Amino acid sequence: MLRLSKLTDYGTVVLAQMARDPGPVHTATDIASATRVALPTVSKLLKLFTRAGLVTSYRGAHGGYTLARPPQAITAVQIIDAVEGPVAITQCSLDHAHCSIETVCGVGHNWQRISLAIRDALKSVTLAQLARPVTFSTPLVDLSSAIISEQERRT
Repeated sequence: MLRLSKLTDYGTVVLAQMARDPGPVHTATDIASATRVALPTVSKLLKLFTRAGLVTSYRGAHGGYTLARPPQAITAVQIIDAVEGPVAITQCSLDHAHCSIETVCGVGHNWQRISLAIRDALKSVTLAQLARPVTFSTPLVDLSSAIISEQERRT
């Protein structure tokens, strides 16, 4: 199963909070309070995002963090790469010449194609889209007719 770490999930929450209010300088404490993500985790993420060029840090009494670019210019793949490293399905789909069986492997190039497709999909999703609240409603399914049919079959 392909799964992102909890740290990446929290990172998206932190950046989405900043994207919803892009004007002011945000402190780590304010972000932690607004998102309910622990302050040490928020601080760690902000350092990673600063290093990746996604946020800008300001020192001093009125210091804090701002998004380095508009939310529409930050993609999901950039967020994931900043926290997890480059997105790849397998090691060989990330980098050539690190696999001892690469010369005889018949599937490595296909994994590379899949990894590129996933990266392209993640590039198409922006922080602005991630920050937008979406209401999701669970579809209602009427199972009563299925239950009645099952009961009828038994009689």
